[in-house]
Amino acid sequence: MTMEKLTYVNAINFALRAINGENLSETEKVAVAEKLIALGQSLEKRNASKSNKPTKKQVENGNTKAEILKVLTAEGQKCGDIAEKVGISGQKCSALLRQLIDTNQVEKYEDKRVTYFRIAQ
Repeated sequence: MTMEKLTYVNAINFALRAINGENLSETEKVAVAEKLIALGQSLEKRNASKSNKPTKKQVENGNTKAEILKVLTAEGQKCGDIAEKVGISGQKCSALLRQLIDTNQVEKYEDKRVTYFRIAQ
């Protein structure tokens, strides 16, 4: 059997055939092993080069969350009031408050069908 160009996909297919009991020639085994090793190294290199530093937007949101926490009081405030004091849209304020609630930094409660937010106790 003549081997076609050995791509990563072909190498994986050869390996799957071998797992399923099909006999491969020594040449095929060596070529497949080399290709799969190269694939593994390529993936390791790619993963190592990925940065774990926060994006610009994540940094901005972190700063905005800090401002929200400064503005919040123990008695609670409405989202629109918080957004106005911080200088952001109500939609963005709501999203950031939800994140702060998920991290247990802020509590949400209702009084007479109005939602208020306060520092978690």
